[in-house]
Amino acid sequence: MSFSNTSVGDKPADPYKKANQDDVDTKTKINDLVEFVTACKFGMMTTHEASTSHLVSRCMALAATVSGGIDLLFHTNTESGKTSDVSSDPNINISFLNASGEWASVSGEATIATDRDLIKKHYSPALKAWLGDLGDGKHDGSENDPRIGIIRVKMHSATYTLVAKNILSRAAEVVQGAITGKPAHINKLREISAAEVQEWRATQT
Repeated sequence: MSFSNTSVGDKPADPYKKANQDDVDTKTKINDLVEFVTACKFGMMTTHEASTSHLVSRCMALAATVSGGIDLLFHTNTESGKTSDVSSDPNINISFLNASGEWASVSGEATIATDRDLIKKHYSPALKAWLGDLGDGKHDGSENDPRIGIIRVKMHSATYTLVAKNILSRAAEVVQGAITGKPAHINKLREISAAEVQEWRATQT
């Protein structure tokens, strides 16, 4: 079911999107997205809380990208609430934002990996600051700590924007738009469809 509050006839109902839509090839879209999320490093992971089904978010540090950049890896404490959320409902969203207002939203399906070789490959000593050393010789925050897992987000689709102009040009566009009613062209708005993700994934095997 969709929502509508009015009719605009043959006019674009979302003129901002029309003015800023940036249609480039799939390779460019994915490579630029990977570059952006890698530079951001920190993103908000949104899941359905296992006990209530409410949406909950927490900040996560990107550990790596795989499958040509379309799948995202994050470290996790396997005993934390988010692993219960993912086990209950694997549908997930990761969002990134920088100080320039550029942003990305990645929709996907999450799985929890406890493979020690994978964990050791992406292990960072900084994880010990989050996990602590319980003093039992086992749960010590090292690469062998069984609490350390990897949340792998298998991308379904993504939307992101990159700034198209410098700050002065963007300000001028906004002012002009406010005066003339013409939507400001200040960003490159890109969408990566599920079909494009599948096509890209097939080339990475």
